[in-house]
Amino acid sequence: MRRQNAGALFVALAVCLAPACARRSGAPDAAARYRDVVDRLRAAGLAGERAHRFLERICSVGPRLTGSAEADAAVALSLELMSGAGLENVHSEPVEVGRWVRGRAAEAAVAPTAARPALPLAVAALGGSVGTPDGGLTAPVVEVRSLDEAAALGPKAAGRIVFYNRPMDRRLTEPFAAYGGAADQRVAGASAAARSGAVAVLVRSLTFREDRHPHTGMLRYEPGAPEIPAAAVAAADADRLGALLREEPEARVTLILDGRNEGRVVSANAVGEIAGSERPDEIVLLGGHLDSWDLSVGAHDDAAGCAAALEALALLRDLGLRPKRTVRAVFFMDEEFGGTGGRAYAASPLRQGERHIVAAESDRGGFVPVGLAVGRPGSAALERMTALRDLLRPFGVAAVGPGGGGVDVAPLVAKGAEPAAVLPNAQPYFDVHHSALDTVAAVHPRELELQAIVLAVLAYVLAQEGVGAP
Repeated sequence: MRRQNAGALFVALAVCLAPACARRSGAPDAAARYRDVVDRLRAAGLAGERAHRFLERICSVGPRLTGSAEADAAVALSLELMSGAGLENVHSEPVEVGRWVRGRAAEAAVAPTAARPALPLAVAALGGSVGTPDGGLTAPVVEVRSLDEAAALGPKAAGRIVFYNRPMDRRLTEPFAAYGGAADQRVAGASAAARSGAVAVLVRSLTFREDRHPHTGMLRYEPGAPEIPAAAVAAADADRLGALLREEPEARVTLILDGRNEGRVVSANAVGEIAGSERPDEIVLLGGHLDSWDLSVGAHDDAAGCAAALEALALLRDLGLRPKRTVRAVFFMDEEFGGTGGRAYAASPLRQGERHIVAAESDRGGFVPVGLAVGRPGSAALERMTALRDLLRPFGVAAVGPGGGGVDVAPLVAKGAEPAAVLPNAQPYFDVHHSALDTVAAVHPRELELQAIVLAVLAYVLAQEGVGAP
């Protein structure tokens, strides 16, 4: 998951906007009109909890790193699942992606001294990192808290491993804001350190938990800067290393990584839909990203988003709910490594004659819903969903406000589609994000099903009513 703000302030806005929106859109009439549909979706969804079975199937291929054989298998399996669910126009659309291979080695340890033994560090190569020389490298470590501190080291960084040790800010109530406030050291830290002569970087894992599970993620090498090895270090070990450096400023770390880039390959997005009965070229899109990191099967990030989107369409199809406009599910490839799947989808010649009126992305984990972000402030999409807030409240949706979207649907939103996203309780999300802990068992079947039902309501109502002025 690479983050765009999906409406962190939507709750405050919803408090201000919801009453006015409800008055303008005729909330009682809208609620009465869709109450039976919502009840039917609730009963069918909660009785079956099928979204979790879709999740299990998607994750059964293993980790789905962009460009890997497992990612290709996931595309084929997704098409099979869509067809089996009765979706129409099921097909794949090609996407050119990069292929990076982690390799087998990811080891680090503080070198021993006469007074103590070696201290192992739990690490994982950052996505896109080059490997170390054969046999690894050993160098003294210098600790910094920001890119500016790394740049200010100047010649002092030469020949050293730069250790970025800025944690996510626990004082922030919004975990994605805390993540965004610390992610720059992971994305840009290697090049910033390399410009000052560093030989490698270690980056504190982006999580609130202090455990020994490293959390990986993408780095970006800047043109003109040397490409040096980069690894995430588990938060608990980052604390140990920081404390040790205060006692032993010249402590040395040995690092062994085996990552390598293998050029460009062709992968694919997976697409299926329920064609609209009256305006099939107007599309409400529900999306998630099919690729994952390779330390786990990526259940929350983002098999859950794909499974919820598929379940939403499957529920509509099972109940014979064919709206006036098309509802489409897209499983995007390559969100984690550059967002090429979303850009390829938007630019495809297949989009000629289509008009995407809503683009919803689910990429915040498979947890219980707490809110719904939809549309731009003052939009008809926001008004229509605000009018149904009382129907959505039993599913956990405490507020409806503007916002939504994500990396994959951003090109569609830029072309005029209204953004949307179900907002789950994301407080535990970064406990598992990009780590070996992101397993199928970490996703609760009922919570994921609640997400899928809210998505189904969103898709059906806006595909039926449209997003234009009443």
